[in-house]
Amino acid sequence: MINQTQQIKKIRRRLEGVVVSDKTNKTRVVAVTRLKKHPKYHKYYKVTKRYKTHDEKNEYKVGDKVVIQETRPLSKEKRWVVIRKL
Repeated sequence: MINQTQQIKKIRRRLEGVVVSDKTNKTRVVAVTRLKKHPKYHKYYKVTKRYKTHDEKNEYKVGDKVVIQETRPLSKEKRWVVIRKL
């Protein structure tokens, strides 16, 4: 009998961002910008976070809008994979 936890597929997050660096082999740095609301003043402000992502074929260049998906750890800092270009 198959365990219940084995049947449930892990939901992986997907984010949209812009490639800001393609200097390393098979790795792209993607900047994801979000709007965050200030708790006291209730104004929205931009927050940018950079993710190191895996790009197996080195096909994405600086300035490309891409979709990245969470995955198992591939290296010390890489936990995301580039899925496709927007």
